Amino acid sequence: MDSNPAKRRKLENAEEEVEKALALASSSGLSMREDSSGLFMTKNAAGVFVPPRVSKSKIFVLETYELAVEVKLNKTALPGADDLLHRAKECIEKIESHDSLPIAEAASKLEEKHGIRVPFPEPRPPENSNYKVSFAKPAQFNVVGSYVSKTMVESQKDYGVDMVVVMPEEILQEKDYLDLRYFYKRAYYLAVLAVSLQEELGSSAKLSYEHLNGNHLCPVLALQPYRSKTPKTTRQFKADSSKKDYRIRIIPCAPEGFFPKSKLHLGASLNRKGQDEGSKTATQPTPFYNSTLVAEGCFLSYLKLFRQIERKCQGFKDACRLGRVWLQQRGFEGHGSDGGFGHFEWALILALLIQGGGSRGTAALSPQLNSTQLFRAMIQFLSVTDLSEKACVLGAGERPDLQEAVKSGPIIYDSARQLNVAFKMSPSSAAFLHQHAKWTRSLLNEDDVDKLDATFILKADVPFQSFDLVARLKYDGALDESVTADCRGRVWEFRDKVYRILKRALADKELGARARLIHICSKERSSWPLTADSSSPPEDPIIEIRILFDPLNMARTVDRGPTAGASAEEKEECEKFRRFWGEKSELRRFERDSIREALIWTSTTPFELCEEIMRYILNLHIKIGYVYGDLTFYGNEFSALLPLKHTDTATFNAARKAFSDFEKEVRELEGLPLHVRQIAPICPELRHASVKPPSFGPSKSGPRPMECVISFEASGKWPESLAAIQRTKIAFLQMIGKLLEQDESREVKTYVGLDNAKSDEENLAFLDVVYESGASFRLRIHSDLEETLLDRQVKDKTVEQHVRTKATTLLANFRRLHTYLPLHTQSINTYVTRFPALSGTIRLLKHWFSAHKLTSHFTEEFIELVALHVFLVPYPWDAPSSAHTGFLRALLFLSRWDWRLEQLVLDTGDDVTAVDREAIDTRFHTWRTIDPRLNHCVLFVATAYDPSGTGFTRLAGQPKPSNVVATRMTALAKSACRVVKDEGLDLVVKKLFVHSNKDYDVQICLNSKALKSAQRTYATDDPEGRGGDGGGSGSGGDGGRASKFKNLDERTGQDMLPIVQHPSDVLLEQLNTTYADGGPLVFFRGEPDEDNVIAAIWNPHMCERRRTFKVNLPTSYKPVGGVMEVEVEGGVALVEGVAEVRRVVEEEEEQVDVNKEAIVSEIARIGGDLIEEILLPKGGVM
Repeated sequence: MDSNPAKRRKLENAEEEVEKALALASSSGLSMREDSSGLFMTKNAAGVFVPPRVSKSKIFVLETYELAVEVKLNKTALPGADDLLHRAKECIEKIESHDSLPIAEAASKLEEKHGIRVPFPEPRPPENSNYKVSFAKPAQFNVVGSYVSKTMVESQKDYGVDMVVVMPEEILQEKDYLDLRYFYKRAYYLAVLAVSLQEELGSSAKLSYEHLNGNHLCPVLALQPYRSKTPKTTRQFKADSSKKDYRIRIIPCAPEGFFPKSKLHLGASLNRKGQDEGSKTATQPTPFYNSTLVAEGCFLSYLKLFRQIERKCQGFKDACRLGRVWLQQRGFEGHGSDGGFGHFEWALILALLIQGGGSRGTAALSPQLNSTQLFRAMIQFLSVTDLSEKACVLGAGERPDLQEAVKSGPIIYDSARQLNVAFKMSPSSAAFLHQHAKWTRSLLNEDDVDKLDATFILKADVPFQSFDLVARLKYDGALDESVTADCRGRVWEFRDKVYRILKRALADKELGARARLIHICSKERSSWPLTADSSSPPEDPIIEIRILFDPLNMARTVDRGPTAGASAEEKEECEKFRRFWGEKSELRRFERDSIREALIWTSTTPFELCEEIMRYILNLHIKIGYVYGDLTFYGNEFSALLPLKHTDTATFNAARKAFSDFEKEVRELEGLPLHVRQIAPICPELRHASVKPPSFGPSKSGPRPMECVISFEASGKWPESLAAIQRTKIAFLQMIGKLLEQDESREVKTYVGLDNAKSDEENLAFLDVVYESGASFRLRIHSDLEETLLDRQVKDKTVEQHVRTKATTLLANFRRLHTYLPLHTQSINTYVTRFPALSGTIRLLKHWFSAHKLTSHFTEEFIELVALHVFLVPYPWDAPSSAHTGFLRALLFLSRWDWRLEQLVLDTGDDVTAVDREAIDTRFHTWRTIDPRLNHCVLFVATAYDPSGTGFTRLAGQPKPSNVVATRMTALAKSACRVVKDEGLDLVVKKLFVHSNKDYDVQICLNSKALKSAQRTYATDDPEGRGGDGGGSGSGGDGGRASKFKNLDERTGQDMLPIVQHPSDVLLEQLNTTYADGGPLVFFRGEPDEDNVIAAIWNPHMCERRRTFKVNLPTSYKPVGGVMEVEVEGGVALVEGVAEVRRVVEEEEEQVDVNKEAIVSEIARIGGDLIEEILLPKGGVM
């Protein structure tokens, strides 16, 4: 017997069952069980299993420990790597030495004899160079990196096994650190290795050159073994699928300590190759060149350091794996084009902090810390260390003054080895890393947020989800003839110049930074054949410029520069300002008669302003003609969909101002029996959340009132009857309307309308107030006594069950309208002010729901809360600063939200305590226990003002949406996120909003003319003369309808009545009442003003199985015809027609099917003139 019969019984009053369970849950239970995740759950007195309240921080420690184990690369994932390393080592040891040869002669011999070119760095040595090169057997071999330390992870995009080959001292000279001499010899040494390895291993591995982490000074030899192409059995194929493609990199390096480090400091100028002796660049420091030389002698030293730390600290390896995953999810790798900060830099900094990164040479981190603590410590270190602004020195060695050297790039200085660990990083990538670390630190400091997904699982490098503007700058290397002594490469130097220009233009704190983050990246080629020249890349890279807006400053159209004063300092500042901004700078007089340099921009939206500034400043400072024409911007396509205009905010503010004036006039009315306590707005137009901004002035349809609720002071004169209260409200509304119209200066008209109430106990009426200015409001009255009486009925166990069920539904509707909606509107208005991009995000998200015909199944408040969630819990990023990033992150949340197992809790008031969260958890698990099939509560969304979690996800006692529709929402969101991720910047935004109608069985096309006519109603119209339930088309009739000639039309000059409900809403409501809610059809429709097609699918649970005929079937049925299988004695007989069935088996009852043709005909009759046509599958039209 089932121990939990609540899962099976029909819940006539689901909300009452939840309240009962919560009341019983106050007493603690003793029963426990273990769930699927291994977590023991407590069973309370109500029979509900509730998970224990465990600290999120403790859960995070357990999750990271499990993650570090799961991501660890299997030992057999790189088959044959050890064998290939041994073969390569033996092959290299067999190479014969040779004496010194002129470098040009030696390189030409290699090419002529073996066809392999020497990968010299730029500039290549001249033909008449006196440099000589030789070859001798390596002094030492060693495998280094994450392969030997076993810190590789399954999610790596490529796998490299590094073997360093130490060049012997006899082929080098002490002065080789000057003018690329060492790197020329290193390149020749590598080419000799390539010749031998190509001969010995060319049949089993593909050999190619590549730059070590994008460093053009350090080419390496890559060996990628060939995969076997022989046919495999199924078992062999499964085993082979777990194996990874990898490559072995042969890295020549200098002997440790060979070059005097005193000569290689960051301020030294060691490369004057190709420069005139009198030029300025000849004496400039070459920090990148110098750091590369130092790094060439540190491979073995760092290998020993890692070995020591691994033995000393047990959590070191797991912390390195966690760090690798964190970096990869944010797009960071050791390659220079991927930020220049990867697993090696993470592990090295962590090792230095454990060894002695603190003050006075003491250890900054204890080796007793576990992997999670070490990871958090590294995040803390990176978040407080802004490498783009200040140098960081680690270790117990000499601590030089590096503040001047920071101007050339980020510095993390290992004082023991005198190496800048961050020499591959650019200022842009350093700022990017620092920002991500700050966001992750904020996440880890949160108590009630799921930390694992945002820290390690979510991909945080999708451009459109991370940045507000992305631009592509096409770089033409043929037009760039610059030569730099530091040997970073032309592309790197160009990127750095662009970054410094944009940083001053967009992130100048004195002007008010428009951008919080500027990230510039490019993808360069990874490898090239042994027979090709490294100096001729196949194509020029595309440089991406990514901007993250400061929402408070980016919309500024006037920049105020320095004051144009008489002092020398002020004149100098103005001169610098004019030199940078050129002709755009002009003198302007501001308040208090101050005269300043100013910049006036013509664009209005943040995106267009940023584009205008970037185009101007890059064209001004980069003297290359191709820049302006080849600068392409991405991200503004979303604004063109609604469109989102800069004037929308002013329109919404005008609506709020009109409401404030209306509230003031109502409060000032004299003659009301009770004082007005509050008038609260409850509609999207008054919280900046409607898809289209509110409109004022003349319209082709009637006014669309903005809804609000009025409440009066407490009084004992209200009747203690729900029906009498509703009629008292009508009297109040009539009185308010008369008082407003008495004063002719107000220019206002009022109309009392009737709600579509199903009983006398529901709200019956409302008051429409229409101003001549165009603003209109719909007023409903809130009575505290009504809530008291309904609550009393719900708790009164002496009344019949159906009365309590009805009272529960009315109470939920009352609280939603009079309690939750006013607080929700207040909350959204508060956050719209705090987050400028929230309004646009909500409107885009609602447009997406409408485009996919989901609007009719979700409340607007639910969609708004989903959009707000990505601002309140924005991790792994910060709060969105543009509408499209907020929209895409909202879709990402919907695609990942497992609403069956997880509730959504929004701390909208910053006052949800741990006790409140525990109560919300209990309520959620109670719902899932008594309603496991999700027939009564599908989505659970709790806020500070609605802890019930169902205020905006249940209407009239029914879930909104249903389980099927919520599943469709998740599937559509996943599909959209997949497209955004796969297409990147080439995304066609309209794809996200294009919906196919092929999935639907019935498409009801509405007549647009009839819809428009039905929205135009006048006081002289006769409701009985409009035709059917469709609301009338306005094409004729008896009751004072329109005449063919306007001068004979009695309605000419009259004002149209406010729209009570959109005609398509009325039709859809009627169709849902007749056929939905467990009936034969499920209807889908978007926004009524945008979507003129109501789509529907047949309910498979009702339409795909036959029923036995009986009285009061739920919909239209027809007898089954044709051939049927009937069980008879001795087997199955095939008989034809119902009459034949009865003849064969008299006891066989008559079977019926859903009469789809009749239902479609009924829909056409119900819709009347509103329906233009009904489309059916296979081209059918009705």
